[in-house]
Amino acid sequence: MSDQPGPSPITSPITSPLHARHEALGARLSEFGGWLMPLEYAAGTVREHTAVREAVGLFDVSHLGKVAVRGPGAVALVDSCLTADLGRIGAGQAQYSLCCDDATGGIVDDLIAYRRADDDVLLVPNAANSAEVARRLRTAAAERAPEVEVLDLHRDLVVLAVQGPRSDAVLAGVGLPAGHEYLSFVEAVPGAAPGVGEVVVCRTGYTGERGYELLAAAADAEALWDALVAAGEPHGLLPAGLGARDTLRTEMGYALHGQDIGPEVTPLEARLGWAVGWSKPAFWGREVLLAAREAGASRLLRGLVASGRGIPRPHMRVLTAADGLDGAVVGELTSGTFSPTLRRGVGLALLDASVPVGAEVVVDVRGRPEPFTVTTPPFVPSSVREATA
Repeated sequence: MSDQPGPSPITSPITSPLHARHEALGARLSEFGGWLMPLEYAAGTVREHTAVREAVGLFDVSHLGKVAVRGPGAVALVDSCLTADLGRIGAGQAQYSLCCDDATGGIVDDLIAYRRADDDVLLVPNAANSAEVARRLRTAAAERAPEVEVLDLHRDLVVLAVQGPRSDAVLAGVGLPAGHEYLSFVEAVPGAAPGVGEVVVCRTGYTGERGYELLAAAADAEALWDALVAAGEPHGLLPAGLGARDTLRTEMGYALHGQDIGPEVTPLEARLGWAVGWSKPAFWGREVLLAAREAGASRLLRGLVASGRGIPRPHMRVLTAADGLDGAVVGELTSGTFSPTLRRGVGLALLDASVPVGAEVVVDVRGRPEPFTVTTPPFVPSSVREATA
C-alpha cells in the first residue's frame, strides 16, 4: 500500500516528523495523499531500488494512515466490515484486507489490520483514504457497537520501513527483535536507540523483499531514524524515497489504490478474491460481490512485460497485437514503469477477461505500437518470507 504523488499543486501539506532529516539529505519532495514526502534522495530512484533488492533501504512512510479500533467487540466490528476473516489470526498477527463499498463492492481502500488483542485492532490504510475508512467504521460502531472507539492516530505515530535482505542485521544493530514470521509483529523497546520508547516491529512491507515496518511515537522519529541509519551503514543501507517504493511494488505486481484499484474496481476484477472471507456472514459489499463472483468478472488486472524497449505508463491503451494501433482495444494500463531489476518495461493493466495469460498485445506508447506479453505477477521473485542471509 502507498499513495502516488498527486498532480495538484501543494497548498498546505502535512509534513512528516522526519521532514528536517529529509531536507538535510537533499530529498526531492512531492505530495502523497496530502503529505509532503521524499520522492527520492541524492542517490536517485534506481540506486535506492537496487539497495532494497540487494542490501537494505530505509523508507519514511509516515503518511500512511493509522486507525485504532478499541473496546469490547472491536475485533467483531472490524471483522463484520472488512473483507478478510479476522478470526483466522490471533494477537500479534497481521492481515491484508479490503474496505469495500456496501452498495457497489468497489474497493474504498486496501489496508493492513494488526490484531493487538481481542479488543484492539490497529489499521494502516492509505493516506488519502484514512479519514474515510475511519468515518465508515465510526458509523458502524455507532449503530452496532457503541462501546467501540475508532481513533485517528494519523499524526501521532511514525512508520519506518526497513526493507531488504540485510534488514534483520539493521534491526539487530539497534537492539530490536527480528526473525519473526511474516505477517506477525512484536512490541519492544530498542536497546541501542537512547530515548526511543516502544516500537511495534511488523514483518510486513510493500517491496517484495524481506523486511519490517516499525511504528513508533512521532516524538521518537528522529532518534529512531538516526539509530537505523547508523546501524545500517556497514550493511549498505540507503534512505529510499517513494519513487523506489513504487518501482519495487510494481515489480511485485502489488496493486496501488487510486491507480490499479479503487471504488470502481471490485476485488474480483483486481484478482484480490483471496483477501475476501467469502464464508463470513457479513462484510461490506458481501451480497453484491457474491453475485459478481457467480457471474464472473468481465475484466481482470493482469501484468504486462515489454518484449521490446517500450516503457508503459498509466492510461495507455492496450490492443490486440495483429493490427498494431488499429487493433481492438482490450484494456488500459493502470500502472507502468521501467523495471530496474529486469531492465525492461513492466506494468499492470485492466484487461478484458477473454485475454489469456501468455497473449501478445500492443501498448500505444505515445503513438508507437510496442509489443508486450500478458503475464501473472510478480515480475521478479518475491523474497518476503526468505530467511536472512
